[in-house]
Amino acid sequence: MIEDCTAIILAGGDSRRMGRDKAGLLLDGQTLLQTVSETMRAVFPQVLVSVRQRRADTGFPQVCDAVPDGGPLAGLASALELAATPWVFVVACDMPFITAAVVELLARQRGDYQAVVPEVAGQLQPLAAFYARSCLPAARAILAGDGRHSMHALLEQVKVCHVGEEQLRGADTQLRSFFDLDTPQDVVAALRGVK
Repeated sequence: MIEDCTAIILAGGDSRRMGRDKAGLLLDGQTLLQTVSETMRAVFPQVLVSVRQRRADTGFPQVCDAVPDGGPLAGLASALELAATPWVFVVACDMPFITAAVVELLARQRGDYQAVVPEVAGQLQPLAAFYARSCLPAARAILAGDGRHSMHALLEQVKVCHVGEEQLRGADTQLRSFFDLDTPQDVVAALRGVK
């Protein structure tokens, strides 16, 4: 158990490309939200679900975005406000293959950083990453501003540890943890075990 951290499952997105609520999508007999929740519960003593509006399909405590249409950054900021721990681990509900081994590997990199973010295929993965409570002022400032309300904007303002593919493969050889289900085609690929 990673005692000094709360898991935050982001389940408040628009799901535009999927065409329906991703959190409630079934994969191997469970919703994506249930699958990710079970993995997080095995690693963290506290799990919160970040939503735009309350959901009836989870028994976990929920935190609603304080800033409407603020995207994942609004979910992170609201969760940092509510969490009683110095760290949060943010994961999107559409990442059902995230493993405890990957989360634990990332946790070991925290040190004196403010964020620990995987990098896969040259792309940062801010929705499967650790954030320190000290990120909250920067997140609030970005959300209050007129600029882009993105996780990448936050990562430009805090001290980040980037964890590359070579290191990540030690915990997940195929890097399936970072395969997210954005479209119906992604679901088909997941069911076939392609990704």
